[in-house]
Amino acid sequence: MEWETVIGLEIHTQLSTKSKIFSAASTAYGAEPNTQACAVDLGLPGVLPVLNAEAVRMAVKFGVAIGAHIAPRSVFARKNYFYPDLPKGYQISQYELPIVGEGQITIELEDGSKKVIGVTRAHLEEDAGKSLHENFHGMTGIDLNRAGTPLLEIVSEPDMRSAVEAVAYMKKIHSIVKYLEICDGNMQEGSFRCDANVSVRPKGQKEYGTRAELKNINSFRFVERAINHEVERQIDIIESGGKVAQETRLYDSDNNTTRSMRSKEEAMDYRYFPDPDLLPVDIEPSFIDDIKQTLPEMPDDKKNRFISDFGLNANDADTLIASKELADYYETTVKFSGNETRLSANWVIVELSGTLNKEGIELNASPVSAQMLGDMIKRIADDTISGKIAKQVFEAMWNGQGSADEIIQSKGLKQVTDTGAIEKIIDDIISANPQQVEQFRGGKDKVFGFFVGQVMKQTQGKANPKQVNELLRKKLSS
Repeated sequence: MEWETVIGLEIHTQLSTKSKIFSAASTAYGAEPNTQACAVDLGLPGVLPVLNAEAVRMAVKFGVAIGAHIAPRSVFARKNYFYPDLPKGYQISQYELPIVGEGQITIELEDGSKKVIGVTRAHLEEDAGKSLHENFHGMTGIDLNRAGTPLLEIVSEPDMRSAVEAVAYMKKIHSIVKYLEICDGNMQEGSFRCDANVSVRPKGQKEYGTRAELKNINSFRFVERAINHEVERQIDIIESGGKVAQETRLYDSDNNTTRSMRSKEEAMDYRYFPDPDLLPVDIEPSFIDDIKQTLPEMPDDKKNRFISDFGLNANDADTLIASKELADYYETTVKFSGNETRLSANWVIVELSGTLNKEGIELNASPVSAQMLGDMIKRIADDTISGKIAKQVFEAMWNGQGSADEIIQSKGLKQVTDTGAIEKIIDDIISANPQQVEQFRGGKDKVFGFFVGQVMKQTQGKANPKQVNELLRKKLSS
């Protein structure tokens, strides 16, 4: 039997506010346990939540960016359940009236095809604390620093049909929230994570199969592996005559397996009701209009501009716009290079990114700034140095030896463009290699590379390659 996979994602995006969604406690990451949890976060008797206006603005910003419906009135509800890291015994969330309604995201797959994924809703809620198990023998430690951190939970329609599509969708959301600067997107710190709802059904069947929810996955690679494993698990169960249980499962990345956590709750199990301590949120049309006016250029628009204005191909544009930081770095490089758009793209994508990966550091820690790289590329464009010599210059800049001009000057790397000097070297090489001359003139064009190599060796790589090629061909053909 042929099986079809059905996937929906719930992406939890921690909003980059300085304080929590219902209290003034800091949201800074990395503090000592329980040093950033105030009376509101602890759920102490008599405290009252106060809504963070910046969290509302960020949620609306996301909704506007994806063309979603913004609710003129949204309501906060209490979602009742007990975990040790949820001290109130309920989570303040949104249920029937979320702040962001239906929208859509267009993803592009590796084969160039596009697919529209529906967004059901995006609602505001508070994050829970964190249960700690390491270094606690027979006990669980509770850190409530994260409790009350504002979350925007982005819920998709079950429109994805493979793990590859799910990863493409998740990457697109990740890119959008980072471009909007509403989330730092740090998956290692849990700022951006997702739950995946996965089910299978016979090909052609309209009814959905029984789904399992895979909780709190915080890497694109793990999302793909977890979904693929869960699909295989469900198919094996059904084909063996069993039934898939509706449950919440935890993905074990070390062993690439999932294990049952609990039976999956339905909405009624949470006993939602409007939070009596919080007023409804009314959004004025002028508030939405103001946000529309201040939206930054989004990834798809930037990609189209890079292709139309900078002459890049789609693959290079995709690579550069995947990260807002990389796209900004590239544009600054172009500016200082004298508008060498394609050469700048090649250096940013190949040399810079390759060195960053090799050294295992992030772009913001690069010792070579965009201005430094642009200045060096300008020296390639004006024939001060060759592309080959530029690699030496780049390495020296990376190692903190100065700017491109300083390195070119101190190391004597300026390209030899004196035609007379190059001609003399070529004449000497031709005289010293009569056999190779005859081979070239006899039709063995590959021998030409030998002569180029000899000239570059004699000039220590400083001869202008274009001049070398032109002069060599002229002299060898005469």
